[in-house]
Amino acid sequence: MEYETSYDELMERIKEIIRAGDVTKTRTIYEEYHAVDIDEVLEDMEASELQYFLFMLDPEMVADLMENAEDDLQIRMTNFYSTKELIEIFSYMSNADVADLLGLMGTKRRKDLLNYMKKSDSNTLQMILSYDEESAGGVMTTEFLSLKQTLSVGEALLKIKEIAPTTEIIESIFITDNLHRLVGIVDLRDILVAAGFTPLSDLIQDHPFFIYADQDQEDAANLIYKYDLKYLPVVNKNMAILGIITSEDIIEVMEQEHSEDILAMSGVSKDEEYDSNFFESIKSRLPWLVINLFTAFMASAVVSMFESTISQVVALAAAMPIVTGMGGNAGNQALSIVLTSIARDEMELKEDFPLVLKEIGLGLFDGAMIGLLAGIVLYFKYYNFFLSFIIFAAMILNMIIAGIVGFLLPLLFDHFEIDPAISSPIFLTTCTDIFGFFIFLGLATTLLPKLI
Repeated sequence: MEYETSYDELMERIKEIIRAGDVTKTRTIYEEYHAVDIDEVLEDMEASELQYFLFMLDPEMVADLMENAEDDLQIRMTNFYSTKELIEIFSYMSNADVADLLGLMGTKRRKDLLNYMKKSDSNTLQMILSYDEESAGGVMTTEFLSLKQTLSVGEALLKIKEIAPTTEIIESIFITDNLHRLVGIVDLRDILVAAGFTPLSDLIQDHPFFIYADQDQEDAANLIYKYDLKYLPVVNKNMAILGIITSEDIIEVMEQEHSEDILAMSGVSKDEEYDSNFFESIKSRLPWLVINLFTAFMASAVVSMFESTISQVVALAAAMPIVTGMGGNAGNQALSIVLTSIARDEMELKEDFPLVLKEIGLGLFDGAMIGLLAGIVLYFKYYNFFLSFIIFAAMILNMIIAGIVGFLLPLLFDHFEIDPAISSPIFLTTCTDIFGFFIFLGLATTLLPKLI
């Protein structure tokens, strides 16, 4: 299988196969290339070409391509198949992936598919679909081994042989009581070496980690990351096990959460993609730009308070953006560290509030160093010691404020259950601009006779 491939070369090969109608070569392509590479090419194909190519593949191959495809391509693929054909394709996919795909479909198509399925499969999928797509229940897989603690090792082995082909995790068996409540786990190795008459209850190991199905997927990611777990059981309020989240599943979750945080910090909706249509992008970006405009007017109002001072010392207009710009950069450094720590569930306001003293110290030291450099440059440009002193003092004060705000804001928003990635950057920029302008121009006004 080739993992490094030329898009143009693969596109040409697939189109040639479609023109020739060569089923054998179609399957050769599938075996040679990764499904992700094939999907990238299929995304750019005309509907007729895509349909023709898919129809030359076995349902299991189509299922693999569907699992790895982006949402838009998945929907395009499903449109070519009848309900009965899709059910067959779904039989080769995990319940979690099928549930994700059903969630993208229209209500009528989804109902038709669920009604056509076996009742047990339909109930499982409807249970997954009942949870928010970004909750633990929404990302869990239901392909796992669960046995009652009353079984003997011999009985357990028979069950394992029966169920194993359809499970994702086999090395660990989840043990439940008669009400399907999670009791613990048993390693498959322990079952294989134990005597057949040994009750499973004698082999149970405690597994204290679990997550409720309605908790956020980010909470699951934090648990798996923090405790280096291979899997995390998902339970309901009665502690009945519903599914599991594996470490492999969580990689995609962490990437998604990271991307959402980056977009949120920039004032962009998590739903916007690089190829989103014009009006979707306007809807995503414009509201945040309006908010930023309002905060910019607030900073401008502070500057207007000192118009007389600026008109008398024009050099101030060139120097004051340095103070606000460096303050913003210092605040963003603190903000990035805290946001990352919050995402990993490593920080809380009550426990980590004293660390703000470190940010004050950093602001004092960094502000003094940067302020000294800026002051030296301004002195050789304007030959005014007091202008250099003003920017030196303003830099220290604003960088201390920036460190405090950048540290405390995300912790405060997180404490009040407001997404800090969305809220903090806007307020941070506003604070560093307003305080930066006020401190710099306030000092300049006080020392105005020395500047003229």
